[in-house]
Amino acid sequence: MTSDLKFSVQVNRNFDKAAALTKHPEGLLDQIKVCNSTYHIIFPLRRDDGSIDVINAWRAEHSHHKLPVKGGIRYSSFVNEDEVEALASLMTYKCAIVDVPFGGAKGGVKISRLDYSEQELERITRRYAYELIRKSFLDPGIDVPAPDYGTGAQEMTWILDTYNSFAPSKLDSIACVTGKPISQGGVRGRTEATGRGVYFGIREACSIVEDMKRIGLEPGLEGKTIAIQGLGNVGYHSAKYLSEGGARVIAVSEREGAIQNLDGLDVDDVLSHRKETESILDYPGAKNLKKSDSILEVECDILVPAALENQITHENVDRVKAKIVAEAANGPVTSDAHETLVERGTVVIPDIYLNAGGVTVSYFEWLKNLSHVRFGRMDKRFNESTNAALISAIESSTGKKFNAEVTKSIVHGADEADLVNSGLEETMINAYHEIRETRNQHAGIGLRTAAFIVAINKVATSYMELGIFP
Repeated sequence: MTSDLKFSVQVNRNFDKAAALTKHPEGLLDQIKVCNSTYHIIFPLRRDDGSIDVINAWRAEHSHHKLPVKGGIRYSSFVNEDEVEALASLMTYKCAIVDVPFGGAKGGVKISRLDYSEQELERITRRYAYELIRKSFLDPGIDVPAPDYGTGAQEMTWILDTYNSFAPSKLDSIACVTGKPISQGGVRGRTEATGRGVYFGIREACSIVEDMKRIGLEPGLEGKTIAIQGLGNVGYHSAKYLSEGGARVIAVSEREGAIQNLDGLDVDDVLSHRKETESILDYPGAKNLKKSDSILEVECDILVPAALENQITHENVDRVKAKIVAEAANGPVTSDAHETLVERGTVVIPDIYLNAGGVTVSYFEWLKNLSHVRFGRMDKRFNESTNAALISAIESSTGKKFNAEVTKSIVHGADEADLVNSGLEETMINAYHEIRETRNQHAGIGLRTAAFIVAINKVATSYMELGIFP
């Protein structure tokens, strides 16, 4: 990778542009930008056949202005220290933007999970967790990991169990990791949280009449055409909720290629086809595109890169036709490509805001674990009884009956999923308007620079209030 495409270089360019528009001391800005701690771990793995692999792994803690620090763990053969540190810094800014009281962190293990058996993956995960525990990089009040690319609820459960074996008496040990199965203290709505957050963010951006008029679109999601790069957890759920919201998904891509149908694609059916054939290509009624990254050049209203970083660069940015680029992945648009898009009027909804749904709901899971009670458990039935009594009183006084479906809807008391989704929606709406307001205060900047300004100001305020920079 060239130095210009190093992930940390891209993130720091965006930081510096925003920092220049703030009034904070240079030393404070340097402190905010730097990664506070990085732990590089090397350990042996005995494979099922008796051979030994050497595994490289990292955990980076970017900012300790708030504790615990928070960030996912990814398993990928492309993991390296620069990527982990860059992703950790993005987590700091992301948490600040959505008012989640965490510092940023990130972890990575340099493996392709397809190369290892389930038993080998468990050994890798448990050894990684042990190494983190040894150096205090894993604790409910210090550093709380979550799933990321290549990991999921199973890995988080192995980490939790490993942590418990070293801290069996800790009351809050279940909060040492988020993204767990429901049966292990996970929260309903976490799996789909990032994709749902992408939907809420895009929906909010599209609701603003003057912004849509500026790029030649009608307000609202209804009828807008969508192209989605990547059908993993984030891409799939983004597609699902955008479709349900009235948009039309016309193109999708995966590692084996891309497909397009201008009348719209049923993403669930596409995934069923892929499960049967091991490819999204040759899906009935769709046209195969030449290669996977052709998705970036599809003519559409909204392009959603939901794969990996550095997908839109100076080499292909001129071929991007979308009016809105919604960054569901981390860092899919390089800093110079971003400048080109903004200059020609394309709206770029930045990753440090748009994919914050995952960490927001991870925060809810962490709170649930610390309180040791499921959201909605204490008041769901009480609210239903109160609402039912209110309906009955209205019917008695008017002599008219509500429709059964209407009654059921009104009486329903919020359960955990309702509360989690409501909290996520509130978070994404408020954060978008704060970013947009900041953008409108500075001529000629895009939403990304505005988002960084919001994040820098919040982190700087925290440091100054703590007395670190009097």
